[in-house]
Amino acid sequence: MENRKTLIEGLKVLGTDISMEKLEKLIAFKEIMLEWNEKINLTAITEEREVFIKHFLDSATCLSTGYIKDGMKIIDVGSGAGFPGIPVSILKDGIKMTLLDSLNKRISYLNEVVKKLDLKGITTVHARAEEAGSSKEHREAYDIVLSRAVASMSVLCEYCLPFVKVGGYFLCQKGPDTGIELEEAELAIKTLGGIVKEVKEYQLPFSDIKHNIIIIGKTTDTPTKYPRKPGKPAASPILYLKS
Repeated sequence: MENRKTLIEGLKVLGTDISMEKLEKLIAFKEIMLEWNEKINLTAITEEREVFIKHFLDSATCLSTGYIKDGMKIIDVGSGAGFPGIPVSILKDGIKMTLLDSLNKRISYLNEVVKKLDLKGITTVHARAEEAGSSKEHREAYDIVLSRAVASMSVLCEYCLPFVKVGGYFLCQKGPDTGIELEEAELAIKTLGGIVKEVKEYQLPFSDIKHNIIIIGKTTDTPTKYPRKPGKPAASPILYLKS
C-alpha cells in the first residue's frame, strides 16, 4: 500500500490525478511486464517502488509537458516494455496511441498487455522506425511522437521526426545533461524539418532522478530521402554528414 501511495502522490505532484480503475490497470500492467520479463528480458527494474517511480512516473512526465491533448494521434517509437506509451494511454483519455517496436516478441508482449487490460485506442506495429517512417500509413501522420529509446539525439531525430505532421511535436525523453547532445543534433533537427521549442527539466517525485524532455516542433516536411535505410541513421548520423 505504501508503494501505491507513492505512485498516487507522485502523479499528483506531476499534475495527474488517477482514478482507482486506472491505478488498478497500472498495477496489472506491472504484473504482466514482470511475468514476461522472465522470458524476454524487458527491464532491469523489477522492484515495485522502482517500477512506479522509474517507469510510471517517468512516463507521466510526458503528460506534464502540456503538449498531449484530447483527440491526438500519438506514436511511441521503440516502445520496448511499453514506456512511455502504455502509462500515457492509461492516464490520458481520448488519445489514439501506436506502439512501434522492431522485435516481434516484444510486440506479442505489448499485444497481451493491450488485450488483458482492455485498453482502447491502442495499436501495435511491428517494424523498424526507418521502414515505418517511410510508409504512406505512418509518415507525417502523428500529432505527437514519444520516445525514450537509448540513442543519440541526432539518430533519434531521424527515427522520429518523419512521423510528425507539420505543426506537431516530438517529445524526446533524455537524461539531465543534454546541452552537448543538442548542439550535435542541430543539423539533424534542421535537416529533418524540426526546431527546438523548449527543454523541460523534471525531477521524478520521491527520488533524486532528474531528466529532460526535449520538445521539437515540426515546421516543414521531412525531405523524402529521410529516414535512410535501416541501420544507416545509427551508422552514419546526420551530424557527421556534409551539410
